[in-house]
Amino acid sequence: MSLCSDCVKAPTIVLGVRHEGTPEGKIEFIGDVRCYVGTPSGEYNEEKAVLFLPDVFGIDLINSQVKIGRLLHRNIKILTVDSQLLVDDFARNGFKTIAIDYLNGDPVPDDAFSGGNYNFPAWLARHGNEQTRPNIDNVVAALRERGVKDFGSTGYCFGARYGFDLAFENITKVTVVSHPSLLEVPEDLEKYKRLSRAPLLINSCTFDQRFPKEAQAEADRILGNGEQFTETYRREYFEGCAHGFAVRGDLSKPEVKAGKEGAFRAAVLFFKQHL
Repeated sequence: MSLCSDCVKAPTIVLGVRHEGTPEGKIEFIGDVRCYVGTPSGEYNEEKAVLFLPDVFGIDLINSQVKIGRLLHRNIKILTVDSQLLVDDFARNGFKTIAIDYLNGDPVPDDAFSGGNYNFPAWLARHGNEQTRPNIDNVVAALRERGVKDFGSTGYCFGARYGFDLAFENITKVTVVSHPSLLEVPEDLEKYKRLSRAPLLINSCTFDQRFPKEAQAEADRILGNGEQFTETYRREYFEGCAHGFAVRGDLSKPEVKAGKEGAFRAAVLFFKQHL
């Protein structure tokens, strides 16, 4: 991994990510949308909140074993997915964090890709922007009514698309995306530079068909003016990791475990600096 030298100038105390445990947050309906909410145990700035935008597996996975095979075009692997623990860990670091069930209670099943028979295109057709984005907007509106003024977002894979869209409209103050998918490159990168005021962190990796090295280089060129790290743009790179590493991975591999932990630490530091 590579953490830029400027990051150390921000507060560097980060309570690390857990890989197993019992959820500390709670399910709550916000704006009539089901959410998993992590709340800091001590004093925190109630005018700030992090929107956790999960991947296709949704908000309910905790210590779950997901079989990934056909989707990644490789042999079946059993990966641990801990969406709720990630939410709790952001809360442990001082940020009220809301994981939004923008998938309408219809995530991809955790065994969907183990046999190669799951109809993922049909699932995508049921989860277009018209079906999903209103849930995010309803949560944002309800949180604003509760006094939240500044939003950060952390989007994983499928959720990164919404992180970009929120930033285009300057709904969020800071954006973190990890192994993003569904981005049009270079169009969405150019649009981000043109429209958004939100600093952007991208957690990238070695093996990622959805955001490959060519797209990573384009992001540096467009958003970093050719640099990997600037004041408002950073792209962390985790050697040896594959798409999904920041939220799910084979933790028996040291580089994957380090990548998940590093991506979380980078996100927390970025929020501490910009949110």
